[in-house]
Amino acid sequence: KVIWTVLVTILGYASSLPVGDDSLCTAEELAKYKIIFTGKWSQIAFPKQYPLYRPPAQWSSLLGVTHSSDYSMWKKNEYASNGVRDFAEKGEAWVLMKEIEEAGEKIQSVHGIFSAPAISSGTGQTSTELEAHPRHPLVSFVVRIVPSPDWFVGIDSLNLCEGGHWMDEVSVDLFPYDAGTDSGFTFSSPNFATIPQDTVTEITCSSPSHPANSFYYPKLKILPPIAQVTMVKIKKSQLGLSAPFINLPAKSNEIIDSVS
Repeated sequence: KVIWTVLVTILGYASSLPVGDDSLCTAEELAKYKIIFTGKWSQIAFPKQYPLYRPPAQWSSLLGVTHSSDYSMWKKNEYASNGVRDFAEKGEAWVLMKEIEEAGEKIQSVHGIFSAPAISSGTGQTSTELEAHPRHPLVSFVVRIVPSPDWFVGIDSLNLCEGGHWMDEVSVDLFPYDAGTDSGFTFSSPNFATIPQDTVTEITCSSPSHPANSFYYPKLKILPPIAQVTMVKIKKSQLGLSAPFINLPAKSNEIIDSVS
């Protein structure tokens, strides 16, 4: 009876713990980060159908959130929410903001929302700051590829906490995703809703396997990163000071594409 009682007590305690990798974060305080988004969408790296006008290649504003594992902004191979659909297709953030706020109110899974200004060209940088909490150490964000049917780049649930400490710096190469809500193949495709809606999928040099696809480069093994994000922890002594501007040059990826 004593052993059974102990087991029930342990199991009951375990079931009350938060679910997911973020339950392992034992950091005792908040952490602030400078997040730098770098666009690498150049005509040299991506020559096929590169948008030069109406509109030229550019990036929407960045919209992100720090959260726990109970919340998901978007996930590969899962259906995009209405908010992500609106953002990926039109760059409209109102529905996505509402979804984030409702998740924060109902299950307290969201710690904070952050955004960064748009970039008016395919290459360039934008930045902002974010705050992570030990119970909300995950970072997710989306940036729309402009122009495009419903393509975007982003991060899904990146954990900034390692055990009892916050990571000092992390950089991630970003590749294009299809939200699965519009069936266009090219950057300038007209609006053509995908019915029924498809899941979020990564766009590669061979998928979708169609010559009309703007990212179809059959001679490449993988696409070069179209963007990169870097998050740098702001030390207490730096709070209130502007973080350094990080210059990350775009890599050259010259391609001779017989299709284009």
